[in-house]
Amino acid sequence: MFNETLREIVEGTEGGVAGLLMGYDGIAVDSWAREDSEFDINTVGMELSVVLKDILRAAEQLETGGAQEVAIQADRLTTVVRMLNGDYFVALAIKPDGNVGKGRFLLRLAAPKFVAALS
Repeated sequence: MFNETLREIVEGTEGGVAGLLMGYDGIAVDSWAREDSEFDINTVGMELSVVLKDILRAAEQLETGGAQEVAIQADRLTTVVRMLNGDYFVALAIKPDGNVGKGRFLLRLAAPKFVAALS
């Protein structure tokens, strides 16, 4: 289920490269990447898990409510992360000229499916 949903998100996003479901501990639950992807989405996710924990902690300390989404735009890759719950997040890697808005939309739609399957 996870792999198929990740594939649908990546293929449904113009410029989508890879998708990942991971715990904040840096351990991947599942991932899917296009064959021509030059990035290792698992490595990207492991590095992001450290940063995401800090973002969640900062949002809590600022009393702004729980963080729901984070986007990191770099020269060669944009990564959109949707927090699912206190244990897991889903990430989508997109080429710089890709449709980030569509990727965000698809992640938001898929989030309840992931949460239900992880429960």
